[in-house]
Amino acid sequence: MSDLLLARRAALAGAEVGMRYFAALAGLPKEIKADGSVVTEADRAVEAAIRAVLAEERPGDAILGEEGGLTGTGGRRWIIDPIDGTAMFVAGDDRWLVLVALEEDGEIVAGVAAVPAQGTIWWASRGGGSFQGGIGGDDARRLRVAADGAETPEGATLGVIPDDYVFRPERAMLEPLTAVARKEPWPVHAALLVADGRLDLCVQTRGQIWDFAATSLIVREAGGQYSGLDGRPEPGPGPSVFARSATLHAATLKLFDGP
Repeated sequence: MSDLLLARRAALAGAEVGMRYFAALAGLPKEIKADGSVVTEADRAVEAAIRAVLAEERPGDAILGEEGGLTGTGGRRWIIDPIDGTAMFVAGDDRWLVLVALEEDGEIVAGVAAVPAQGTIWWASRGGGSFQGGIGGDDARRLRVAADGAETPEGATLGVIPDDYVFRPERAMLEPLTAVARKEPWPVHAALLVADGRLDLCVQTRGQIWDFAATSLIVREAGGQYSGLDGRPEPGPGPSVFARSATLHAATLKLFDGP
């Protein structure tokens, strides 16, 4: 089984578990982690399901998960965000994701983003393009960023993640961009909409490597650009920018640099 097929299989195993909890939200206990974010039994159960699939097929690989930390060593590391958007999950919002990516020698080579409550799955492999289809279906279509669109933030269509839980310092950070770009609602993760040509820009105001590993590859393989707000090209902690073109990406980073 190829790494990409394994990533999809693992993500779908997690999605199945997540949907069982999503269907019974009223009885799901919520906890607050040290960083103030929400975690539930569902997060841990979804990650356990994903880890079980990966460990069975690739027992020698390392696995890094948001809930379970790092296990194993070596140049191949699977990166898991079992429920990306737990706050949305517990609120009954269908935009939560299951994210699985593979990093090989420091580079993301496969990435999957399942949106279980919407019945869709998005995936990419390094050099193999990005695709989207229905969960359990054969209706895959290739993703492309918008061929035409804004090349500067002025007038660009923008998705901001999160949309309802932006802290005051994050709002201040975003102000130079939101003052000139056209902020749009996102029915599915805004980075995926950049990959699909429906948005020019996405800014995610916070996160860790597991928040960005899969989506960064999906956007890049669709022809777009990704980096941290500080310009680092690899996924990691802090705010990140996804853009439909290198020109727009550079102009957006420059905007955050200030005069």
